[in-house]
Amino acid sequence: MGTLTVVEYVREYGSSPYRAWFDSLHAQAAAKVATAVERLELGNTSRVKWIGTIGECRIDWGPGYRIYFGKDGESLIILLGGGTKQRQQADIERAKAMWAEYKARKTAARAKGKRGTTWR
Repeated sequence: MGTLTVVEYVREYGSSPYRAWFDSLHAQAAAKVATAVERLELGNTSRVKWIGTIGECRIDWGPGYRIYFGKDGESLIILLGGGTKQRQQADIERAKAMWAEYKARKTAARAKGKRGTTWR
């Protein structure tokens, strides 16, 4: 697999659930997470488990960090959030909700795009 584009999902009013989570991590954990994201960008999905349409990148360190994302097409990864093994189920449900929101906003933007607005 080649390189992928990895971006954070930004909600309608400008917040990024992934960024909020990442910014709350201590330095060592943030470094481990940043390395995992870099590996995703390089196309390394060996630590990814798919739960329906949600990808869960597992980091076997500390409390078992997780990065949640969706894949839009063949080369775009949308970071939805993160967490630890302890909160795994709640984090998965939140990521599913974020992914549904992303897809709905994209569909709505495409419909508007036919009238002159573009989706990015």
